[in-house]
Amino acid sequence: MAKETTDLAVLPPLESVRQVFTTAKGLDPYLAHIRAELDKFEGDVSTKKGRDAIASMAYKVAKGKTALDNLGKDLVAEMKKEPALVDAERKRMRDLLDLWKDEIRQPLTDWEKAEEARQQRHRDRIAEIQNAGRDLDGFDSDMLAHRLAEVEEIVVDEKYEEFTAEVAMVKDRAITALRTALAARVKHENEQAELTRLRQEAAAREQKDREERIAREAAERAQREAAEKAQAERDAATRREAEAAAAAERRELELRLAHEKAEREKAETLQRLQEAKAETERRAQQAVEEERRRAAAAKAEEEEAARRREADRTHKAQINRAALDAFVKGGLSEECARTAITLIAKRSIPAISITY
Repeated sequence: MAKETTDLAVLPPLESVRQVFTTAKGLDPYLAHIRAELDKFEGDVSTKKGRDAIASMAYKVAKGKTALDNLGKDLVAEMKKEPALVDAERKRMRDLLDLWKDEIRQPLTDWEKAEEARQQRHRDRIAEIQNAGRDLDGFDSDMLAHRLAEVEEIVVDEKYEEFTAEVAMVKDRAITALRTALAARVKHENEQAELTRLRQEAAAREQKDREERIAREAAERAQREAAEKAQAERDAATRREAEAAAAAERRELELRLAHEKAEREKAETLQRLQEAKAETERRAQQAVEEERRRAAAAKAEEEEAARRREADRTHKAQINRAALDAFVKGGLSEECARTAITLIAKRSIPAISITY
């Protein structure tokens, strides 16, 4: 009778099953055949085909184990006198084939561990980007702008592999949170700057009032002194009429010039204060207008980004709906079709994707 096979394993003829299982290491020739096939097999975890081949070979070993074990089980059912020998050989065979199964699957196991580590690296990067847009209380506008620039500079490309879409989404959310926080912080800082400006203007007004009072008191003092000196000159006019007249005329001229100088200096002081105030007000208005333009530009940019995201969601939803209808038309239930579309969109199905 020819030997029976189960893919990888060659089974002993039925008439020799008893002899094989009751002989110490009687299964060695058949196990050696499996071992030889395994030694010739070369697995490659770098490709989908290679990984499937490794899994298939491990399955064949398990299938061979089951087939040989079933022969032993059938033999035990037939022969009650020698169960210990058969069970011992069965156990030895099971242990050895389990060991070989683990051995042949080891490259696939190693690849699966490496794959998990690769995915974890992407998940860690996603968490890092998410954290950039969280717990922003206490940051000033410069710190927020710096962090926003760092997130905006993140390049979302093929290096993130199947996580690219999730990274892009997390980046957009972080940018939105940072921009919102930055706008609120800039508004707060501008309000504080406006309060400072108002305090400075009040101080400037007080300084102006003080300077005007000093100028007024100086003018009054000068007038008083002039009147006193004029009276003295008049009192001495009887003694030195000619000289007093000349001196009085000269003094009057000097007083007039001093008064004109004081008035001129007062006018110049007032003009400088007015010009300084006008310049301060012009700069404040310019700062307000600049902030309004920047806020309007930021709002327009956010609205455009929101519009593009909504358009993208609508576009993807239409494509997914068309794919779902095609699945249903092909015979799937709508629930199964939805599950299939979801798995493909998440790139959970190898070698299959949806083009948007």
